[in-house]
Amino acid sequence: MQQKITKRHNGVQPPFSLLAELTHRCPLHCPYCSNPLNLTSKALELTTEEWCRVLSEAADLGVVEVHFSGGEPLLRDDLEVLIRHAHELEMYPNLITSGIGLSAEKISRLKEAGLANVQVSFQAGEATLSNRIGGYKAFEKKREAAMSVKKAGLHLSLNVVLHRMNLDHLDEIIQLAEELGAERLELANTQYYNWALLNRERLLPSMEQIERAREIYEAAKARLGNRMEIIWVIPDYYASSPKPCMGGWGAIALTAAPDGSVLPCPTAGMMKELSFENVRESSLKHIWYESKSFNHFRGDAWMPEPCQSCKFRHEDGGGCRCQAYALTGDAHAADPVCQLAPDHHLIKMAIREADEGNTVKSSALIYRGHHARKTIAPSK
Repeated sequence: MQQKITKRHNGVQPPFSLLAELTHRCPLHCPYCSNPLNLTSKALELTTEEWCRVLSEAADLGVVEVHFSGGEPLLRDDLEVLIRHAHELEMYPNLITSGIGLSAEKISRLKEAGLANVQVSFQAGEATLSNRIGGYKAFEKKREAAMSVKKAGLHLSLNVVLHRMNLDHLDEIIQLAEELGAERLELANTQYYNWALLNRERLLPSMEQIERAREIYEAAKARLGNRMEIIWVIPDYYASSPKPCMGGWGAIALTAAPDGSVLPCPTAGMMKELSFENVRESSLKHIWYESKSFNHFRGDAWMPEPCQSCKFRHEDGGGCRCQAYALTGDAHAADPVCQLAPDHHLIKMAIREADEGNTVKSSALIYRGHHARKTIAPSK
């Protein structure tokens, strides 16, 4: 599918991708979840008619791929309708799911509706640890879902969020992906926003863990060749330089939250200093090109020093705005991941604590949830 490229307002290109977060409801309680701490209730979710309008506006805007996510998108009764609508609009539909509720019958109907790719999340390579991390006995259900995807002839991707609790079991995770016949395995080390930031003391791995896991990843990638694509995303804290926010703030993608708020990235709603427009009041086209929130961090006029004078400012875009806000309380600050940032000491301190491992022994794990945040004591 080719995107229709047009330019509007200071050279801003249309978005390529839409993340449609249909709901925040989910059977899992993953402590690294990127959903906001204040989860949207079912009563406030966009209706089927509203989501169809969002998809139509996205297609008109130039979007060519839509990722149906959540929470757990399978909890929406209208998922099949929405996938069919996206397919009829000639967008590429991808389902991002825990796999719970994805029966052979369900996947058959979704395929008929036009679903092209399924990305199933796993928390580990075996049941005991996977169920502990997700706060729910889901491992076998996930396996069954993945096998149903393969049997239906759809492209299967596995996504495993890595952290201190599962990083030392990376070989088991890769073996699981091979057994299930996945075409793609995304090993995405945790990025520390929202629930993951609450649990950072329990989740942030040590440098030694990262290096061991990287060696396992590189060996597997070389061994598997073209048989399975493996993606390795290191945690920002261990990166040599900051990354541009979602490929650039308001540059290539946008997120529609369950309540209709439209965001430049999935976690941008955490920034209390910005106000994000809603598709219930504004068109997607207006939000992308005209809204204050999407234009706020475009270009480099907003950048503080040392970003403003840095020769890499057009490559990293000043780094991640959500990360800057999460760690400093100021979305305009230099991303602390950058070694030149005034607040880089915050990253160094977190890494030092992770290497020492002292906080892990005393910190309880906070599980994601709509109501009371369940905690589990640290392992002895």
